[in-house]
Amino acid sequence: MIKSKKKDLNTELEEAISYFSNISKLEKEVFLAKKLIIETFKKKKKILICGNGGSAAQAQHLAAEFLIRLNSTVNRKPLPVIPLAIDSSTMTACLNDYSSEIIFSRILDGIGQAGDLLIAISTSGNSKNIISAIKKANDKKINVLSILGNTGGKQKKYSNINIIIPGNNTARIQEAQLFVGHFIFNQVEKEMFKKN
Repeated sequence: MIKSKKKDLNTELEEAISYFSNISKLEKEVFLAKKLIIETFKKKKKILICGNGGSAAQAQHLAAEFLIRLNSTVNRKPLPVIPLAIDSSTMTACLNDYSSEIIFSRILDGIGQAGDLLIAISTSGNSKNIISAIKKANDKKINVLSILGNTGGKQKKYSNINIIIPGNNTARIQEAQLFVGHFIFNQVEKEMFKKN
């Protein structure tokens, strides 16, 4: 018979709650992010979104919410959001022919345009390939929203808006980041498609 480790579960839950509680201190940044996303769509521009590993999966997850819909009660047109971890052929070609450092900046250079928005997700804020993409975005006059963990790392100094989940537990940061993404996107959907 397997004995439950209730103490371990409660400890993990308490830690998760503490990470989520810190989000309430980010109200200003969350509001600015929502506003920037809406402005991007209203100007008929697109969002490009990237991350590594679990953050890449979150980027694809959030892109799907925009392209399809977040709320089942909202029937709307798709919104233009493209994850930069496009496909295995593109990614492995870049790894083979160039390097992992330009894996996102290369794609962004090909499809990004001035006035677009790059959403860059990272738990550390120090991923070289994401910083490279942000620098390319800066060069191309593409706005940058970073959703970060810990202290924001080097990435925060290149972004227009930073939403930083403090702490150093990667799993808890990613859980809180997904909540932030869902909350912002839900607000965007409500505001852009509210019934008259």
